[in-house]
Amino acid sequence: MAAMVAGFINAMAGGGTLISFPVLLAVGISPVVANVTNTVALVPGTIGGMWSQRKDFKSQYQRLVKLLPVAIVGGIAGGLLILNTSESAFRSIIPYLILVATLLLAAQVRIKNWVVARIGQAHTEHHNPMVMMSLVFLAAIYGGYFGAGLGVILMATLGLVTDESMTRLNFLKQALGFAINLAAAIYFAFSGKVDWMIALVMIFGSLLGGLIGGKLAGKMKPEVLRWIVVTAGLIAAVVFFTKE
Repeated sequence: MAAMVAGFINAMAGGGTLISFPVLLAVGISPVVANVTNTVALVPGTIGGMWSQRKDFKSQYQRLVKLLPVAIVGGIAGGLLILNTSESAFRSIIPYLILVATLLLAAQVRIKNWVVARIGQAHTEHHNPMVMMSLVFLAAIYGGYFGAGLGVILMATLGLVTDESMTRLNFLKQALGFAINLAAAIYFAFSGKVDWMIALVMIFGSLLGGLIGGKLAGKMKPEVLRWIVVTAGLIAAVVFFTKE
């Protein structure tokens, strides 16, 4: 059920991890295993968003050639980092990760508006490609390590270092986010840390939730759903802080 809700939320507004990850912890799964399993389970649900914007692939081909390798390596690096973090150490930083992800989701519209305003003022792309790749690499490490709020981070990063339309920028964000999560998920699949029984149930649930979310996207305000998730994220952060 949590995976279906997460898939639905991701299709509508983003931030589904803030629902599914705390639920996995609540049912007694250890933090690292819960995080790894959650990443593997929710990857299939992200395909739909990227596929729906595939028409922009050609216009972003050159950027993808530059950035996909960086995103993949960063995603694996983040995965390597989480697998080498002890359960106790990861448990101690969970409240901060949830809080940061929640605040990013809360600021999503402002960040998006900033990106739009910046694009409107820019006329030529003059940024150093190494700066672009470095920032995407750092975002990818975060994505492989935890992932919640990755889309917002990528949107802000790409808005800072590219001069592109919002629609095309969104496709680039979707493609890079998918590559980061897929790279980490493939790495996790061979780590022995994935709870496959739960992951398979979650994969089905996230796909079903994503399908339902896609069909209802025009009938429900994403803004309302986003603030529901933000509220849930804040509550989860407070609960984990009080457990410390």
